[in-house]
Amino acid sequence: MTDTPLPAAPLDRAIAAAAAALAAARQADGHWAFPLEADATIPAEYVLLEHFLDRIDAALEARIGVYLRANQGQHGGWPLFAGGKFDLSCSVKAYFALRCIGDPADAPHMRRARDAILAAGGAERSNVFTRAQLALFGAVPWRAVPAMPVEIMHLPLWFPFHLSKVSYWSRTVIVPLLVLMARRPLARNPRGIGVAELFVTPPEQVRDYIRGPYRSAWGRFFKGLDSLLRAAEPRFPRRTRARAIDKAVAFVTERLNGEDGLGGIYPAIANSVMMFDTLGFPPDAPPAATAWAAVRKLLVEEPDRAWCSPCLSPVWDTALAAHAVAEADGAAAPAVAAACGWLAERQITAVAGDWSVRRPGLAPGGWAFQYWNDYYPDVDDTAVVGMLLHRAGDPAHAPAIERARAWILGMQSRGGGRFDGGWGAFEPENTHLHLNHIPFADHGALLDPPTADVTARCVSFLAQLGMTAADPAIARALAFLRREQEPDGSWFGRWGTNYIYGTWSALCALNAAGVGSDDPAVARAVAWLLGVQRPDGGWGEDEESYADAPHGQYRESTPSQTAWALLGLMAAGVADHPAVARGIAWLEANQGEDGSWAEAPYTAVGFPRVFYLRYHGYRLYFPLLALARYRGLRRANDRHVAYGF
Repeated sequence: MTDTPLPAAPLDRAIAAAAAALAAARQADGHWAFPLEADATIPAEYVLLEHFLDRIDAALEARIGVYLRANQGQHGGWPLFAGGKFDLSCSVKAYFALRCIGDPADAPHMRRARDAILAAGGAERSNVFTRAQLALFGAVPWRAVPAMPVEIMHLPLWFPFHLSKVSYWSRTVIVPLLVLMARRPLARNPRGIGVAELFVTPPEQVRDYIRGPYRSAWGRFFKGLDSLLRAAEPRFPRRTRARAIDKAVAFVTERLNGEDGLGGIYPAIANSVMMFDTLGFPPDAPPAATAWAAVRKLLVEEPDRAWCSPCLSPVWDTALAAHAVAEADGAAAPAVAAACGWLAERQITAVAGDWSVRRPGLAPGGWAFQYWNDYYPDVDDTAVVGMLLHRAGDPAHAPAIERARAWILGMQSRGGGRFDGGWGAFEPENTHLHLNHIPFADHGALLDPPTADVTARCVSFLAQLGMTAADPAIARALAFLRREQEPDGSWFGRWGTNYIYGTWSALCALNAAGVGSDDPAVARAVAWLLGVQRPDGGWGEDEESYADAPHGQYRESTPSQTAWALLGLMAAGVADHPAVARGIAWLEANQGEDGSWAEAPYTAVGFPRVFYLRYHGYRLYFPLLALARYRGLRRANDRHVAYGF
């Protein structure tokens, strides 16, 4: 690769081809919605849901089987992302689903999977949510699942454990699950499928389903509390339990969210479907039918395979794609105006969602990730949409921008300490860290604390509107970002993989807030990005960096992570560095004939070490944004990035 800038003509051609590919993916009403893919877990759970209900669509399940078999790893089991390590819980669910679909237990691929599962300790060592799924099918006793009495619904706000003190995604999954755990239904399972062969010890003989290793003394305390609850729960008054179930049903019904589903996420929606079924709601009863339609809306059906998304991402996709179009074709481009119009209609202004428990009186004004999710907007989407509307410059959007600004300012974390000045994605002060040590939270993702990437996006938006580092809100946020910078100069990326994503986000925010390239934090971040550039000129990062893999390193470069690194370096004022030219050259050289890029690796995350994501749009709109920004800076003979994103 050359260290000199690309000639204008190849760069222009690459941008034009990418812009055309992005335009071809746009919906007729002006929005974008790309597939959002997780691992085998969600498609497998969907198959199990059909068998729980005895609503088996054999043709659909056959195509899901194609997807599941294709994603089996060389290790015999299933990973959490393409090319990843064996994951026990994912593998148990995928195996169970394939058995339900009709794959014989003695088929070679099933034997390989079973051997890998048994070598890892067997299904008895799978995570809490997997054991709950097994309990619904009678494959393990209910004591395999931590005690979570439905009477939790009665706890007051001041109590050490309250549903408002866990993240929105945990809350929406837990509430209908509490009903299932109280009623303990048994799946219809019309084919009588079991997976006893996946257990090292027969399920009834296992005595240590709830066990360490504990991450702190809190873990041992909560294990003792779990034992006490198990002994006490049978003595809870029936009337109290009935009222708690009624509260849970009311909670779910109020937040049913039409065909976009409870919380807009598969696990919560599926649990709501099973809850209504368990309570005797006929399939055509409005809430039950609505919940089932929401599950079906998540299916991605292709000619030769099918799978189920964890959720839909149209607001996120539309805002990001429109930013790329604005960079390439100008903010006045018709596609940008159409996207802004579509987004403006989806601002949440009438519902004070669950976030209002901590912010009573704050007027709503955010955007959700999905088509609709009024109870659960997030500040990340809101900031990205707000920056787009502001950039487009249409005066008609000024009230929406102001509502978003006020809502984001109101959602900033308070109270001093480590998290002061930062933003969590969905709720403020969701920082009761001890709750991540309850037995039910073996995934360690129960909470929504402030993170560097989300905080950076909020700073970028507010600074783009004209707020400066002298403003107290920005000053506190910048202090949070400085505290969160890693010793190597990078930032952790909660919602994207990982340190490349977090570092790009933080550098954009620092630039927007007027922090210069000579600032030590910026200089250290630039040095880190330069140091992890791959020999081919691109950047890549393994999802295992959420565990113990090196920061910012991978066996191959990826289009989206290369784009993030380039955008971060350009925000830091080093667009003329030879490394940037090499990165741009890598994007141009690896562009496909259709104008897009291929990207098999996953580059985003739902819950670190538990649930990873592949946004199918990332491989298109982020490289376009990076290429177009590079061209714009060259044309202007200016190294200053004017926008917060």
